[in-house]
Amino acid sequence: MQTTVLIAGLGLIGGSIAESIRSAHSDVKIIGFDQNKKTMEEGIRRHVIDESAESFPKSASAADIIILAAPVSAIIAMIEELGRTELKPGTIVTDVGSTKRLIKLQADYYLKGRCHFIGGHPMAGSHKSGVSAARANLFENAYYFLIAEKDQESAPMQKLENLLSGTHAKFFRVTPEIHDQIVGLISHFPHLIASALVHHLENHPIQGINLRLLAAGGFRDITRIASSDPTMWTDTVISNRDDLLDLLDEWTRSMEQLKNLLMEGNRPSIHDFFRKAKLFRDGFPKKEKGAIPGYYDLFIDVPDKPDTISTVTGYVGGAGINLTNIEIIEARENIMGVMRLTFQDADQRDKARAILQQKGYHTYLND
Repeated sequence: MQTTVLIAGLGLIGGSIAESIRSAHSDVKIIGFDQNKKTMEEGIRRHVIDESAESFPKSASAADIIILAAPVSAIIAMIEELGRTELKPGTIVTDVGSTKRLIKLQADYYLKGRCHFIGGHPMAGSHKSGVSAARANLFENAYYFLIAEKDQESAPMQKLENLLSGTHAKFFRVTPEIHDQIVGLISHFPHLIASALVHHLENHPIQGINLRLLAAGGFRDITRIASSDPTMWTDTVISNRDDLLDLLDEWTRSMEQLKNLLMEGNRPSIHDFFRKAKLFRDGFPKKEKGAIPGYYDLFIDVPDKPDTISTVTGYVGGAGINLTNIEIIEARENIMGVMRLTFQDADQRDKARAILQQKGYHTYLND
């Protein structure tokens, strides 16, 4: 009997999940729903989905598995709508929300006993967005959180993991509370700090000095995540507010302690502060994908010539390697500059590096 999957939300994540399901299960029927009709039309045109939904409730009633691929606030609204919708017996409902406790509470209230709800969160992304950027290998070797509690039935969980086997992700089962603590600590809180650092720079102008130009190096790198979508991040941090408030309190105390060390001129303690941070940071694995998507940069020493960018990108593009970003970090007249190429994954970066080295370019990483 054919399995019918409804994917509600055809952005990068929803579209990529559809692509990965199709890659492993050619017999699955995939219905796509999106508020934007043009997005559904594009999904059909690109063969990401088999058909578009006439309405969310109608397609949900016909589905065996429902994947809610939207921001947290939209997922919460869709769960409430599912509570008013007649579902097939044994229907599995999952989501891709970046926080889990509020979603689980909503699901318990509206869906308890009516279907199998399994919260999910694939930890992958891209510089690009929309169904046009969807690709089956987006989640390859990435962590995919699935919410498993003590009373979780094993058969629906196994069925969902089998459906998602084409993602080639590393499934990681946690409770909603542990999930939100993890992402709060290593993702949401750093986004707050990065954005605060950018505001801090903006609020400290120095007359006659172009701080944006001077901040284009290391400062730009450590605040890179501050360029993320503000609408999405507003939704995310509000949904994980309690954990973030606790982390901000801890951070405030830590900064007060550091301030005191500076006021005292306590050289040994300040050195220890930097030493411990270096030791812990140097222990991060270099070859593994973490729970949060990383950036895959390649740095190249390039000559000051008009055709440099087109030559370098020509070599890379000619090998079928996709770039997500190009940046000239430093280019000064008559001396070598530095170009940064950003890739979707480490494999593509390494292939590009090998090609450019064969062409005589000096390349290096900054992992």
